[in-house]
Amino acid sequence: MFQDKEIVSDYLAGLNASLTGYAHMITQSNNSELRQALIQLRNQDESRQRTLYSYALQKGYYQPAAPASEEVVQQLKSQLTQEQ
Repeated sequence: MFQDKEIVSDYLAGLNASLTGYAHMITQSNNSELRQALIQLRNQDESRQRTLYSYALQKGYYQPAAPASEEVVQQLKSQLTQEQ
């Protein structure tokens, strides 16, 4: 029998995979109605993912990485700005 932690982890993995798939489909869609439908589906999955992430965090099923230092954030911003 699956435990709550395993179910949450599996569902999160599925949602993350679907979000990646939506990103690819949206960028390649030439039909505006299809594109809008995909965007709506992606937004719904993003909302589900955030809710489930918050639940996993609250239950201690997920431990996020330590926040980046301000120096690292500024370096990354600088690099991204230069690449554009």
